[in-house]
Amino acid sequence: MLSRRFWIGAALFWFAFGVIEGIQTWLGMLEHHHFVPLLLGHFVVVWEAWVLFTAVISRLVHRFPVVPPGVRNIVVHVIAACAIGATHAAYWMTLTVVMRPYDRLNATWSDVNIFQSVIYRLPAEFVIYAAVTAAMQAVDHYGRAAQLQASLTNARLHALELQIQPHFLFNTLNAVSSLVRTNRNDEAVTMVAGLSDILRYTLDHEGSQRVSLEAETDMLRRYLEIQRARFADRMTVSIDVDPSTRTAAIPTLILQPLAENAVRHGIARSSAGGVVAVKTFRENGWLRVDVTNTGSLQPADREGIGLRNTRERLRQLYGDNQMFELREERDSVVASLRVPWSEMA
Repeated sequence: MLSRRFWIGAALFWFAFGVIEGIQTWLGMLEHHHFVPLLLGHFVVVWEAWVLFTAVISRLVHRFPVVPPGVRNIVVHVIAACAIGATHAAYWMTLTVVMRPYDRLNATWSDVNIFQSVIYRLPAEFVIYAAVTAAMQAVDHYGRAAQLQASLTNARLHALELQIQPHFLFNTLNAVSSLVRTNRNDEAVTMVAGLSDILRYTLDHEGSQRVSLEAETDMLRRYLEIQRARFADRMTVSIDVDPSTRTAAIPTLILQPLAENAVRHGIARSSAGGVVAVKTFRENGWLRVDVTNTGSLQPADREGIGLRNTRERLRQLYGDNQMFELREERDSVVASLRVPWSEMA
């Protein structure tokens, strides 16, 4: 279904077409001193009828496309071109007699031969029909291509989400199993409860590509609580959410793999443990989130499944209008992402 903006544009196009033809006619008949507003109004009304014909052609092209060509579809369009052309030619002649744009030179009903007038106008009407059909075929093709691309993008994003979720789920269940085997049952219960909250969050937002930053960081707190149960006193967590960023829109489950990467490659590697810090910023027209962990950056750290999926999801959602980088600052590693600022409704 074509948008309202398209039909406004179509109406403006045929309005301009009518004005241009009216001006040309007026300039060609200056010596007759026709009333210009009436003359221009006549041609505008004549050509605005093509807005309706454009709608008809749009439906025909969608149901009987001319590309690739087929005998049945071509026959349908030939018949439609004859019908629309004859209708518009008769409409034109009727308006000419009724509106009398040419003043005293205007034809009357007794002067008009409808059949001859229609035959005379048909070649030009066929050309216009062909041009509109080509334009609508292009619009229909573009619309189908855009719809397919959107479906493909959503499918890719959903596949990336599914790739992340089992990865996190299996790691957490392994951690629970390890806690149970070492009789750390309270910690195992805490981890299972946190996992339940995260899975509920995932199900509640299934199919949603974006959520509020507040919802995402709440989920992240539960995730990091699970990790603290694993590392006990070795891990310190800090989440600093700027109040002005709480309603900002951010891709669903985009922070969890960054935090997981921080824990795996920062805290888990160090016997002394360290800090995982999350901080959000609003920078002009951007939302920026930094996930920082104690440790150093290793070449292999850039190739994990979580970071690959983060880059891919950002690219799918925002194209080149986003930024994600992993950098080392003093004794810490920072995973920083930046996306265009928008707010959840």
